[in-house]
Amino acid sequence: MIEVIEPGLQMTLQDFGRFGYLSKGLTRGGPADESSFLWANKLLGNRFDAAQLEVTLGGAKLKFHKDCSFAITGAEVSVKLDDESLENWQSYTARAGQVLSLGQAQHGLRAYLAIAGGFDHDPQWGSVATVTRERVGGPNSDGKPIAAGQQLHGGTVADVVNRRVSWQYRPDYSKTPALGLIPGNQYDQFPDESREKFCYGDFSIDNSSNRMGVRLKGEELKYEGKGIISEGINIGSVQVPPNGEPIIMLCDRQTLGGYPKLGTISPLDISRLAQCRPGDKVRFTRVKIDKVQQQLARYYRFFDVQLACQKA
Repeated sequence: MIEVIEPGLQMTLQDFGRFGYLSKGLTRGGPADESSFLWANKLLGNRFDAAQLEVTLGGAKLKFHKDCSFAITGAEVSVKLDDESLENWQSYTARAGQVLSLGQAQHGLRAYLAIAGGFDHDPQWGSVATVTRERVGGPNSDGKPIAAGQQLHGGTVADVVNRRVSWQYRPDYSKTPALGLIPGNQYDQFPDESREKFCYGDFSIDNSSNRMGVRLKGEELKYEGKGIISEGINIGSVQVPPNGEPIIMLCDRQTLGGYPKLGTISPLDISRLAQCRPGDKVRFTRVKIDKVQQQLARYYRFFDVQLACQKA
């Protein structure tokens, strides 16, 4: 239905991820920027977990082989359908034979391309989400990114008028984000100086960051507690290895970790973190878990995310 002419730096197939397999060592995967993913599906009237394409830094080109509605959210990329310029965060309908082009991202890191009805490929462990490190998911069920010439299946014309996301709900990727930290069990075992450095200082994104985790560069953080036994780690866990450079876990994280943790980044802020590029600045502030839980419940109700999918 859709032919990939150019995949850009990296293009992967992602749905909302795998749930219920962490005890087997299989990570969730799914969209790094959950918010952009959910908005793209909502624009088309899809289920919240309909599979999409995640495109890193843009530079992609695809050809439609039948009429299909689509939407693009996430990173600030220029969009053209043949020679017509289009807006991000809006739904459109392409006709058979038309070519969709995504330019290089000006701000942000990952763009999301959704089609009406979602991409239709065989799941592994209940999901088509691509996790390259574990060699699972994707159109060929081998965990590989999508290559030029790949044929992708699915899609239809949306049974809704074209929609767009209001400006007030679109993130500004050019600004330094302030991310909420929910303190964890080991938070008090870090000295006051390290806790204050993390919550009131700026950090930059290291170029080794990827879908597994984001490494931060800044003032060294010290840990004064006892060593810990490896334990399960969440998306958003802030691990502090011996070199004092924090690592924030993302969707392709390993399921166990033995480094001490300051806490967890609010799930509502992970999407913004996932759009940060190497060299971008971030800062942090402490937030209360009960307030985050209330906000997250409203957020998932708005996008009609099923409660059974909030357990990993």
